[in-house]
Amino acid sequence: MSLATAIADLTSTFTGELLKPGDTGYDETRRVHNGLIDKRPALIARCRGTADVADAVKLARTLNLEVAIRGGGHNVAGRATIDNGLMIDLAPMKGIHVDPRAKLARAQGGVLWKEYNRETQVHGLATTGGVVGTTGIAGLTLGGGLGWLMPKHGLALDHLRSVELVMADGSVRRASAEEHPDLFWAVRGGGGNFGIATSFEFETHPVGPTITGGLVVHPLQRGADMLRFYREQCAKAPDDLMLVAGMLTAPDASGAKLTAIVAAHAGSLASGEAAVQPIKAFGPPVMDQMGPISYCALNGLLDASLPRGALNYWKAHFLTDLSDDAISILVKCFEACPSPMSQIVIEHFHGAASRVPVDATACAMRINGFNVVIVSQWADPHDTERGIAWCRETYAALRPYLGSFRYVNYLDSDEPGDPAAVAYGPNYPRLRELKKKYDPENFFHTNVNIRPS
Repeated sequence: MSLATAIADLTSTFTGELLKPGDTGYDETRRVHNGLIDKRPALIARCRGTADVADAVKLARTLNLEVAIRGGGHNVAGRATIDNGLMIDLAPMKGIHVDPRAKLARAQGGVLWKEYNRETQVHGLATTGGVVGTTGIAGLTLGGGLGWLMPKHGLALDHLRSVELVMADGSVRRASAEEHPDLFWAVRGGGGNFGIATSFEFETHPVGPTITGGLVVHPLQRGADMLRFYREQCAKAPDDLMLVAGMLTAPDASGAKLTAIVAAHAGSLASGEAAVQPIKAFGPPVMDQMGPISYCALNGLLDASLPRGALNYWKAHFLTDLSDDAISILVKCFEACPSPMSQIVIEHFHGAASRVPVDATACAMRINGFNVVIVSQWADPHDTERGIAWCRETYAALRPYLGSFRYVNYLDSDEPGDPAAVAYGPNYPRLRELKKKYDPENFFHTNVNIRPS
């Protein structure tokens, strides 16, 4: 069957849009957050509901097309799009329903975290979500889901109560602790390997609307001292407190390189004020924007530094420890950073997210420690070679200090070997067995792929 014939057959029932090269909206839709990605699908199916997604899967099978699934399109490796295949775009699927009495929220697969937070915060409720508001709920949750609430309430996937999936044959299943529990185990960390998640049911918790959070900033010349202080604060941080450190360039065109601590305290405002007081007093900082802040504002605090369309190349890895030597390497490497848009981010993992047993979900990232993300970002395509080289050189310099864990959502497209084996660790053999059960042909493979056993 030809593409034109297949589209004509589907048009009578498909409620979304089917976009071909040259159609209005095609070029805008095919582009993802990372401007370095420039792929051209043969067809884009902009879905409005689960039935559209199921029909899109069946269409891909009929035409023997590879598929890529777009939720928020934020994945740095560009796995949400594809050359010469079918992009199944969930972006129009924006439905959100909050049940404040049951403290549950249901959201469709195209929802962004800033949209989800806006609805749940009407009721003073929240679910652990991304630290960047423009990230999609789908990819972040299925791959793990770190966020400001993870020390107190766990990862985003720990809040899942059920998920609706379109399977590789176009059928629809609900996975939960009671229905297909092995599939439910697999999707909580297994990414898009087992089906297309069209809706999520999340548990929510009372949070905000105002919490204690924000950032303090120091000059990079004091970066080593500040990062050692950050390490000390992380060692005694309560579950209520999430701390992230970063190195960045001042946004005022001065070119000044800076280091910062970002905090989010999910307890009472009084206890939050006490918890961040040492951070505010250290230095003192050259800028202090830490105090009462709305939960929604905190979740959008980093959005402007990661603009859509900027060119990105990332490397990320957990450290064995944030040692003095590792700190020295990080500061030295950032001093040589060529782009004012680039950052190095250090995320501290502790608390509830780290206490879940490794085999309780597919996600094996259940440790106390520090995850370093080298975010190389630039605007001019002529700077691509230099931007990629700096990121790779920084990652290579950190190699003696790297641990054995990696966060699947941060893996770029050129990872050597079998990155899924590294990301899933001891859970990988079971995931391969379940992949064989639920997707034996590896239909869903344009991801951090789990190959069927």
